[in-house]
Amino acid sequence: MSTISKDTPLAEITLRRYEKPRGITGRELVRKICLSLGVLQPGDSRDVIVDVLDVMLTESKKKNMLSSEEIEQKVIESRKKHHLSLNGTTSPNIRRQVRRLRDIFIVEKIKNQYRITEFSSLKDILEEKILKYYLASISERVYEYCDVIDAQE
Repeated sequence: MSTISKDTPLAEITLRRYEKPRGITGRELVRKICLSLGVLQPGDSRDVIVDVLDVMLTESKKKNMLSSEEIEQKVIESRKKHHLSLNGTTSPNIRRQVRRLRDIFIVEKIKNQYRITEFSSLKDILEEKILKYYLASISERVYEYCDVIDAQE
């Protein structure tokens, strides 16, 4: 058996299109944006990232920054309020979910405190950070691969 090299992407993004957001609010709406941005997989019951983003969005409206401990505490409160399992609410997992949101520029860290990037709207973050910067850089590299393939005989 030969060893197959593992290709590690420098960046990746998943975007999904769902039906228009009619009649959904609150946590379910945040769940849909998590699914749409690829940070939650369809059918995944491990959805703590939904609560992390929900907490961050709520606090962003108040212009509050949170420590990872405060995020964890508020996520636990939110899951209890919605009668959800507390599985996945450990400190390491909460930090991992915050990191995933940081990786796609939705959350930023300033002096051990977290906030929605620049307290911006999600729409602005999507346009300015994800589509114009992140997706554009990924697309450019895919075009480079296409050019090389097209140039081969």
